[in-house]
Amino acid sequence: MPLALLALTLAAFAIGTTEFVIVGLIPTIATDLGVSLPSAGLLVSLYALGVAVGAPILTALTGRVPRKPLLVGLMALFTVGNLVAWLAPGYATLIVARLLTGLAHGVFFSVGSIVATSLVPREKAASAIATMFSGMTVAFVTGIPLGTFIGQHFGWRTTFLAVAAFGVIALIGALLLVPRNIPHAAPAPLRRQARVLLQPRLLLVYAMTAVGYGGSLIAFTFLAPILETVAGFKPDMVGLVLLAYGISVAGGNIWGGRLADRRGPVAALKIIFGLLALVLLVLTFTAPSKPLVVLTVLAWGAVAFGNVPSLQVYVVRQAEQVAPDATDVAAGFNISAFNLGVAGGSWAGALVVDHLGLEHTPWIAAVVTLAALGLTVLSGRLDNRAAAVRPAQA
Repeated sequence: MPLALLALTLAAFAIGTTEFVIVGLIPTIATDLGVSLPSAGLLVSLYALGVAVGAPILTALTGRVPRKPLLVGLMALFTVGNLVAWLAPGYATLIVARLLTGLAHGVFFSVGSIVATSLVPREKAASAIATMFSGMTVAFVTGIPLGTFIGQHFGWRTTFLAVAAFGVIALIGALLLVPRNIPHAAPAPLRRQARVLLQPRLLLVYAMTAVGYGGSLIAFTFLAPILETVAGFKPDMVGLVLLAYGISVAGGNIWGGRLADRRGPVAALKIIFGLLALVLLVLTFTAPSKPLVVLTVLAWGAVAFGNVPSLQVYVVRQAEQVAPDATDVAAGFNISAFNLGVAGGSWAGALVVDHLGLEHTPWIAAVVTLAALGLTVLSGRLDNRAAAVRPAQA
C-alpha cells in the first residue's frame, strides 16, 4: 500500500471519529455546558448539515485548486475546527467548531477519492477507495469508544484535542507523501449538479438514503443517555458498549455488501431495513435490562450501516439509466443524502427527547425506518415496471 494512501486512511479515521464521537459524549457535554440533552444532540445534526450542504458547493468551487494543496488545506481546516472545540468556552463556540469540521469532512472524501485512485494502477482503484474508507470503519471500532473513554476521564475537550493531533499527523502525511502533480477533472458545475436533482427516480433513492439512515440516528444520537439513564450503566461502561457496537458495525458492513452482491441492492435493502426496524422496536423493551440491551445493541450494529453498500450501488445504477453523464455527481449527492439523514434524524431525536422522553426514541426510530422500507418497496416496483416496458418498446 502506498504510504500516501495510509495518510488518507488516517485522515478518514480522524474524520470518522470526530463525526460520531460526540454520541458518547452527549451526557458529559450537556452537564458541563449546562444545556439540555436535545441541545447537545444538535451538535450531531449541525456537523452533518455542514457536510451535506458544504460538500457539493465547496467541491465545485475548489475544482481548479491542485489536489495536494487542497487536501493539506482541508486537513488544516479540520484540525483548526477540533482545536476550536477543545478551547470552546461555551455551546455557541462548539457549534461553530462542528460546522467547520463538517465542511472539511464533505470535501475531503470527494477529493480523497480522486487522490486515492491516482496512487494505484487503474485495476486497483476500487481497492484504494475501500482502503481509505476503512478508516471510517476503524473509527467506529476504536476511535469512537476511545474518544468516549478519554472524554469521560479527562474531559470532553481533551477528546477533541486528541482528534486534532490525528489531524496534524494526517496533514503532515499528506504534505510529505502525497505527490504534487495529481491529474484530476474539474467537478461538475453547480448547474449540472442541480439537473441531477430534477430526476424523480434519483430523488426517490435519495429519500430512501436519508430516511433509512436518519431513522436509526433518532435513537443512535442518544444511545449514551439511554445506556446511562434507562439501562443504568455507569459512564465508564458506555465506552465498552460502544466498542462492542463498533465491532458489530464492521461485521455488518461486510455482510451488507455481500448481501447486495448476492441478492441485488433492492432485495438487500428490504431485508436490512426490515431487520433494522425490528431491532429498534425491540430496543424499546430491552433498554431497561443491562444484558438484554447489550445484545440488542450488538444486533443493531450488525444492521445499522449494512445498508450503505446497497444504497451506493443502487444510486449509481439508477444514474446510469436516467443521468448517464452524471453518475459521479449522483453518487456524490447520495453522500449528502446520508448526512441529511444524520442531521434530520438527530434533530428529530432531540424533539422526541424534549417532548416525549428518552425512552421513546427507539420505537419512533423503528417507525421511520419502516417508512424507508416502504420507499424501497415502491422503488423496486417502479424498477420492475420499467423493465417490463423496455422489452415491449424494443
